[in-house]
Amino acid sequence: MHQVLDLRGVKCPLNWARAKVHLEQLRRGQQLELLIDDPKGARDIPRAAEAEGWSVTRMVQKDDTWHMVIAV
Repeated sequence: MHQVLDLRGVKCPLNWARAKVHLEQLRRGQQLELLIDDPKGARDIPRAAEAEGWSVTRMVQKDDTWHMVIAV
């Protein structure tokens, strides 16, 4: 299962807090795609996710938005 969470316009650390709430609701094998336009969040969220034991499987920047996929 692949869910998308649009966090454009949400600044760090609130974007990570919202992403973490969604990640904690997912089961093993599921993925969450984040849409982020905050450069600090794009830098910090992958580190925070991996520190929690999740894996960032994709990170692509298109214009001013990062598309990040985190696997649970």
